[in-house]
Amino acid sequence: MTKVDLKKSIAAYTAPRGSFEIVDVPPMRYLMVDGHGDPNTSQEYGDAVAAVFGVAYKLKFLSKAELGRDYVVMPLEGLWWADDMTSFTSQRDKSRWSWTMMSLVPEWLDGGHFERARETAGVKGASPALGRLRLEELAEGRSVQTLHVGSYDDEAPVLAEMHEQFIPEAGLRMRGRHHEIYLADPRRTAPEKLRTILRQPVEPAG
Repeated sequence: MTKVDLKKSIAAYTAPRGSFEIVDVPPMRYLMVDGHGDPNTSQEYGDAVAAVFGVAYKLKFLSKAELGRDYVVMPLEGLWWADDMTSFTSQRDKSRWSWTMMSLVPEWLDGGHFERARETAGVKGASPALGRLRLEELAEGRSVQTLHVGSYDDEAPVLAEMHEQFIPEAGLRMRGRHHEIYLADPRRTAPEKLRTILRQPVEPAG
């Protein structure tokens, strides 16, 4: 059985390092859980990530056993926002951040598969966020993105350049929510080697 890696077949999962590119992101469906607060200290954040991956792996096993289609579980992703977006750039006040943690689901799996996988994951000791987990489509469309290599806390100047220089100079303005795709596991990767796609949906400024 061939194991599919969707990161290699979906163009939006690659981005240039050291420059920005404008891409058209197709609609895709994700496992999603919403929350608020500092991801480094919030139990709510840890519970959300556990719920996402608990069901993501159940879906993988279901797909392989019942559909004969195996795939690499997609990485953790996050949508991030705040009342004042400078809390992501100049201030970096993580206590003010709201987020949706998520992971891409292959297009051949549907809501019925999701409900069964979530039920299977809901055993003793399961994440308390499991009941808030949903399967939802995200249609970002035209977006600006780049690959950041390094610590998450070093993203601020990159985001400032994206938000305050590249996007307006391209005749665009921000819409939607800041999106991060975590291509490396921070538990196993040195901070200076972390690889993160930074994405911002945009629209014409006029």
